[in-house]
Amino acid sequence: MREERLRTTAGLRGTPALLLSAWRGRSGRRYIVGIHDLVEPELDEMDDAVILAVRRDADGHGELVSVTSAGESPRERLTRGWLARARHRGANEMHVHRLAETEAERRAIVADFDADAMADA
Repeated sequence: MREERLRTTAGLRGTPALLLSAWRGRSGRRYIVGIHDLVEPELDEMDDAVILAVRRDADGHGELVSVTSAGESPRERLTRGWLARARHRGANEMHVHRLAETEAERRAIVADFDADAMADA
């Protein structure tokens, strides 16, 4: 599992409207994500998505620390414990994959990233 920064955002002057990146799961499949701060208000926009908690170091390297799936009303479940656990593990970003259309697809993506019980779904 690794992050692959998108070339379309590399070299842009200033801050683009939406920061994008991509992650490869264990299967080799590539998932495009939007990058958000790891803050509670952002959770209002996280329905029907796969959310990756990422720890970004000073050199810009991203490390996946947790992954979960959010359904139609994720705020309560995610704020109840997932967000706190992700912060405790050092996460400072949420990478949000919104292209999975069904809960089954989201669960499959979580499983693709789930190494050593990383998923907190």
